[in-house]
Amino acid sequence: MENRNAVRLGRQVGVVGLGCWQLGADWGQVDEKDALAVLHAAADTGVNFFDTADVYGDGRSETLVGRFLRERGDAGITVATKMGRRVEQVPENYTRENFLAWNDRSRANLGVDTLDLVQLHCPPTPVYSTDAVFDALDEMVEAKRIAAYGVSVETVDEALTAIARPGVASVQIILNAFRLKPLERVLPAAEEAGVAIIARVPLASGLLSGKYTRDTRFGEDDHRNYNRHGEAFDVGETFSGVPFEVGLEAVERLRPLVPAGATLAQFALRWIIDQPGVTVVIPGARNPEQARANSAAADLAPLTVQDEVRAVYDELVRPVVHDRW
Repeated sequence: MENRNAVRLGRQVGVVGLGCWQLGADWGQVDEKDALAVLHAAADTGVNFFDTADVYGDGRSETLVGRFLRERGDAGITVATKMGRRVEQVPENYTRENFLAWNDRSRANLGVDTLDLVQLHCPPTPVYSTDAVFDALDEMVEAKRIAAYGVSVETVDEALTAIARPGVASVQIILNAFRLKPLERVLPAAEEAGVAIIARVPLASGLLSGKYTRDTRFGEDDHRNYNRHGEAFDVGETFSGVPFEVGLEAVERLRPLVPAGATLAQFALRWIIDQPGVTVVIPGARNPEQARANSAAADLAPLTVQDEVRAVYDELVRPVVHDRW
């Protein structure tokens, strides 16, 4: 698999990683045996970047990734986690004391002394402009609690504010064929600053897999059911904020663009990999077959349909998402 680096990240990572939200909660139940099988299958295909968070299953995802690390014993694996969503989302809760407590918990869950990458988990917007927050993160790097830190953001403006911070190594942002706004300013700014771009929600919560229809139903414990309108967290995290029916129509317009022998999901991932400035894309997987198929997107030839993808976006998707994030 192709590996990429960013100056501030300071490590090589494969262009396709694994998002581990599914292994914790909010996507239906995944048992421990299946979760570990997904992690190992991804690593077997060359995946060396695993993204988790302290709130995924209240630590379950981190704990499973930690067990995988002990079983794997491979060097060269990077684990990115996140912190900040364990408390009420007000800027006053983003304190040094809370950071240290969350960091201790994540290090215990993962079974490591130093976390590779810790990201603020979509905090309130004022946090990105709070000097004390980044002073505390710098202190944690100096103490070798973390090797590097970054941010996960909801909006383009939050990303640009974070990139201007000299210690920020990475920005995780929603980027897919239904979310083109980051291409305008965020990716060029990150590339110029040497900040890694981690593309999340790459398949628009599965819409871009092409497997859903108007009759598809999701379980009660699946955010694609209970957060359809932003009831639990930012609606942009569910189907990238695109109304389900609009997404289905856009998918049908994209389907003819898929190269022979590839799936729509692989096409969608390859499209992201092709964007200048992207470091790694982090699709999730619920079984080993999905993990292997996602990794295979890195083997596709670069796509030549950028204009066609943009035309679908401009006609169907732009009106409902572009000005919101």
